[in-house]
Amino acid sequence: MTLHIKIFSDYICPFCYIGKGIIDRLKQEFSITEQWLPMEIHPETPPEGALLSEHLPHIDWDDLYRHLRASGKEFGIIFGEVRLLPNSRQALELAEYAREQGLHDKIHEALFRAYFTDLRDIGDRQVLLDIACRVGLAPEKAQEALDAGRYRERLDRVQREARLREITGVPTFIINDKVIIVGAQPLDVFRKMLSRIQSPSTTTTGNSQ
Repeated sequence: MTLHIKIFSDYICPFCYIGKGIIDRLKQEFSITEQWLPMEIHPETPPEGALLSEHLPHIDWDDLYRHLRASGKEFGIIFGEVRLLPNSRQALELAEYAREQGLHDKIHEALFRAYFTDLRDIGDRQVLLDIACRVGLAPEKAQEALDAGRYRERLDRVQREARLREITGVPTFIINDKVIIVGAQPLDVFRKMLSRIQSPSTTTTGNSQ
């Protein structure tokens, strides 16, 4: 039985990067089709970005990244000392453009790695065009799509769907449109849920950014 998993996600969410590692691992064990949905979690971030310490001062970032490095190690994910919070809207739009070109998987990984490992500002247009070029997209076509705002309505539509489903955090995983897992939970949580997917009850378990 093939399982369909929708994942509400944003490229500035470290738990979403781990969520990608989880999905990649689960695909080795289960028959899965995935659909990553672009959910902008900090639309209030200015276009030039903001310091994480100032924009989200309630978080102990040093402690968080110690935890993330330990969690990411299982999936080969390396977290650097991220200090800038970019505005992620253009990155999300670029990923939708890449989806139409059949390159979503490549740019999905590239955007996460660029931000969290290489410490690049994925809110910067030139950085995004460089990433686009590296995964095989024509940068001039990508720029044209971003300039035209071709995917803004698609992002807005995902935000509306999230509100209807009362989704407030990412990553949120919806399995076969009935089982919900919130946050980058341990692999065994996912394994057990997938194994019990035909259960009639909808289960929610959580931890999100």
